[in-house]
Amino acid sequence: MAEKTAKKAVIATGGHQYLVWEGQELEVEKLDSTKKLEFEAMLVIDGENISIGAPVVAGVKVTAEIVEEEVKADKIVAIRFKAKKRVHKRRGHRQKLTRIRIAKISISALKK
Repeated sequence: MAEKTAKKAVIATGGHQYLVWEGQELEVEKLDSTKKLEFEAMLVIDGENISIGAPVVAGVKVTAEIVEEEVKADKIVAIRFKAKKRVHKRRGHRQKLTRIRIAKISISALKK
């Protein structure tokens, strides 16, 4: 795991929010196969300066690159069972994910 730097941001993708820093690798919901991705930051921490967006911080872009296009998560098994009723059903699911690496958090015109 990459060491945390002073510059961090919160991004939203796939219905989830992630706290990220430069060099971090994380798995997100399956994305299209473009190699370069750009996210807008909802919150930015740059040393001791904190900027909160409404809903995003203007002038901040988080650039990421795809490491692996398709990764499968662990299998989730759902079981339905009723004793003495001959009712039992088993279903499974593996979510498809994309592994990305945060390349850069660029801050152009951040209000202070």
